[in-house]
Amino acid sequence: MPRMFVPGPVDVDDQVLQAQAAPMLPHRSKEFEAIFRRASEKSQQLFYTDHRVFLMASSGTGLQEAAIRNFVNKRMLSVVNGAFADRWHDVAVSNGKEVEKLSFEWDMPASPERIADTVRKGGYEAVTVVHNETSTGMQNPVKEIADAVRAAAPDTLIFVDAVSSLAGAKIEMDAWGLDMVLTSSQKCLALPPGLALGAVNDRAMKKAESVENRGWYFDLLRMEKHRNKDSSPATPAMSLIFALDLQLDRILAEGLENRFARHSAMAKRVQDWAEAHDLSMYAPEGYRSQTVTTIKNERGIKISDLNIFLKQRGMRIAGGYGPIKESTFRIAHMGETQMEDIEELLTAMEEFLKKS
Repeated sequence: MPRMFVPGPVDVDDQVLQAQAAPMLPHRSKEFEAIFRRASEKSQQLFYTDHRVFLMASSGTGLQEAAIRNFVNKRMLSVVNGAFADRWHDVAVSNGKEVEKLSFEWDMPASPERIADTVRKGGYEAVTVVHNETSTGMQNPVKEIADAVRAAAPDTLIFVDAVSSLAGAKIEMDAWGLDMVLTSSQKCLALPPGLALGAVNDRAMKKAESVENRGWYFDLLRMEKHRNKDSSPATPAMSLIFALDLQLDRILAEGLENRFARHSAMAKRVQDWAEAHDLSMYAPEGYRSQTVTTIKNERGIKISDLNIFLKQRGMRIAGGYGPIKESTFRIAHMGETQMEDIEELLTAMEEFLKKS
């Protein structure tokens, strides 16, 4: 199988894949409940939180919907400067909420000042923002945004999509005053797809008590009752929980700061290489992702031909996404990818560019 330098799903270590083959247990058994509790508690370290972490059998988009269904009665603000922030807005609209979209150019970070000016008008129960836009390679200044929102409208909840950054970049949920942070398994966690993790603080859970029509599957108050008994309302994705339990041990053994530094170093290497080959980054300096680099295709590289070439060498990168599909391409450097893998990829890409 080609190694995937794409922003998810990413390659999964064989040991982690094998963990999924553990024999099934009754999901209400003490044996499985111990594994479920252990995985949930270790997950708190990734979020830098003392609050609960829900483990859901869904993609990250499922927890986008959970945030809307559980914590918003009527009116909210969606900060949008990329495809997945736009999706969160669409999720909110589809759930019947009164949603204002605060749009920024995709090649610019979300402005804390503009967000503060907007929420200061009042009436917003929550604001949604994507920390790391997989489409653009943009890392939004979430800490500064949260500071600005709390100063302008202290009662407004702050929800953060960290699907493509958690475990690859440091996000301090409690210290930054975030009410919910969500992610999914198939990116920096380097697990198979199908599991979502959501950390939620007490303030948000209290708000949920006043929200009607939270649904059933994503009702976090129902999930909390079961979580307190080390379980879930419906059958969990047991094989993925087995893999998560092991992978968290591997991540924590590497050390979170070491893991963040590895991702950051790989990002810089890719970005330096691109600039040395007359290619520029889509995101501006200071706001570039640590986990996926989006590069402007200023040399008119045919990415399909490049991937045919790379696949012959056991590698693959990603094209652009959404409105910038034809004008950009993406190189992911997340999960278990190491610097030597990046060097091998860049050497192969250099070979292709010389031939084309």
